[in-house]
Amino acid sequence: MKEVVLLAGTRSEAVKVAPVALALADHPVLRPVIIHSGQRNGVVEQVLSSFGLLVDVDLDVPRATGGRDELPARLVAEFDRMLRGRDPAVVLVPGDTTTALAGALAAFWRGIPVAHLEAGPGTAGPFPEEGARRMIARIATLHLAPTDDDAAALVREGLADRRIVVTGNTVVDAVQRIAAADLPARDADLAVLETVLDERSERLVLVTVHRRESWGKPLTRVLHAVRAIADRHPDVRVLLPVHSDPRVRAAARALLGGHERIVVTGPLDYSDLVRALRRSALVLTDSGGIQEEAPTFGVPVLVLRDTTERVSAVEAGGAWLVGTDPIRIIAEAGWVLGARLRLPRGRNPFGDGRAAIRVRGALERLVGLPSDFAGASLPVRIPC
Repeated sequence: MKEVVLLAGTRSEAVKVAPVALALADHPVLRPVIIHSGQRNGVVEQVLSSFGLLVDVDLDVPRATGGRDELPARLVAEFDRMLRGRDPAVVLVPGDTTTALAGALAAFWRGIPVAHLEAGPGTAGPFPEEGARRMIARIATLHLAPTDDDAAALVREGLADRRIVVTGNTVVDAVQRIAAADLPARDADLAVLETVLDERSERLVLVTVHRRESWGKPLTRVLHAVRAIADRHPDVRVLLPVHSDPRVRAAARALLGGHERIVVTGPLDYSDLVRALRRSALVLTDSGGIQEEAPTFGVPVLVLRDTTERVSAVEAGGAWLVGTDPIRIIAEAGWVLGARLRLPRGRNPFGDGRAAIRVRGALERLVGLPSDFAGASLPVRIPC
């Protein structure tokens, strides 16, 4: 057996690697090993449990100062220790987080091939995530790009096209699987809200604001807009699963607390988030993942940022960049809700739900398995 190490340290990373772990579960040669970096404790296990998966290895990364330098330094050392004891055939790192960068560096220094899941989507500006993405791109052996546009962006950055495989995004696989399972609501507030929506034939607006760049004044502007939307649309109820950071929670409760048609909860389980997303009439978000998930259900998205690396959603007509200006947010939300806009379901520009199968085929080729293994996978497109 050849081990394929799948790294996850955040909620979004767990969502991305879960379909790959499932696609490899019955493989005769490749064995998936899920490593939890400890970057975000609790959420990785919760997400994986929705897919019937468990973490195989938990890393111990205690933090004392909370500085930006502390986590990557500790993670690289822990990843190196783990790799030294396992000697995997490939290390798969998802996205652009500290976990992904530290894991890629540790594997690269040990001569282990790095496969970069969700390679390509870049963020304009000096964001830490963009720096991590670009560094991973320079040392990865295999680039698993979600879309043709992402692959083309990698080629423009000077990467060899023979190392790029367009797979679709495994986030789409994940959301389709969880939606099909139709798990009951776990959060008590969500369960009550669903009952109210059904009894009164009201609509749901889902709001998520978690990016650090949104904290402070931008968050305050967004929350004022959310309250105004609830005031102006009496047939609408708002659900805001708030970030775990106490500053974000305090701002949300101070500005939205007490409104009879706004429900503020803690972070939702992934299956609950999918339930809420499925029945939403509109989503306001700064989350890249939700921009990728919403098209599956035909839900319009207002992106609470000035730029987005998920350009395909905007180009497909399913998302609009509105920033954090309250006037624009209120106006655009009013237009969508007034028109009762719904988009065609199932036309997701980020994938068809079979990305993990394509990733499996690309990994087979990377580790040199005979063609009878790789030939069983769906064909992939490699940009010229």
